[in-house]
Amino acid sequence: MKGYKNPVLLILLVLAVDQISKFWVKLNMTIGQDFNVIGNKVLIHFIENNGMAYGMEFGGESGKLFLSLFRIIAVIGIGYGLHYMIKNKYNRGFILTVALIFAGALGNIIDSTFYGVIFSESNMYTKAVLFPDAGGYSSLFHGKVVDMLYFPLIDGRFPSWFPFWGGEDFLFFRPVFNVADSAISVGVFLILIFQKRYFKETKEEKSSLNSEIIED
Repeated sequence: MKGYKNPVLLILLVLAVDQISKFWVKLNMTIGQDFNVIGNKVLIHFIENNGMAYGMEFGGESGKLFLSLFRIIAVIGIGYGLHYMIKNKYNRGFILTVALIFAGALGNIIDSTFYGVIFSESNMYTKAVLFPDAGGYSSLFHGKVVDMLYFPLIDGRFPSWFPFWGGEDFLFFRPVFNVADSAISVGVFLILIFQKRYFKETKEEKSSLNSEIIED
């Protein structure tokens, strides 16, 4: 089990924060409700989506089922890759980064797979109930993903001379997302930024390990 401790702890931490935040929002807020954290720039804003990260949609009920099954297959693949990297002593930073992506993907899979079964419907007027007597709002694999992190940091208008959007209002950052989305985005960003270091150190570590084996 050597090498598994830190990645597993990171995965469990991300999942715990992600699911606790989603349960709290689902049980204590109505759809569209805001909770100001830092003025009007950092908010908890409850929405749900049927599709991908940051509120993007994908193809109705059949698309929702396909997306849920695709997520499960993808997370199995990432999990196997993570196991392979730990077993073959890849760069520790790279392993933790992949663990971050794995945790984020798994966090959203839990929503889309189980939330429709264990929660009642959330709407603008009533809060959801956990394990309602009448059953959940949907079937297995058709749950909605809970989003709540909203950072409308800059609100303004494009100047009239600006190409395409001149004179139109703009808002940065517009998407509403969750902890799982953040984990995936941070993981991908870290791989893009540090990929040379990750793969260089991985090659050096594997070469060192091979040398030790040959000497023994």
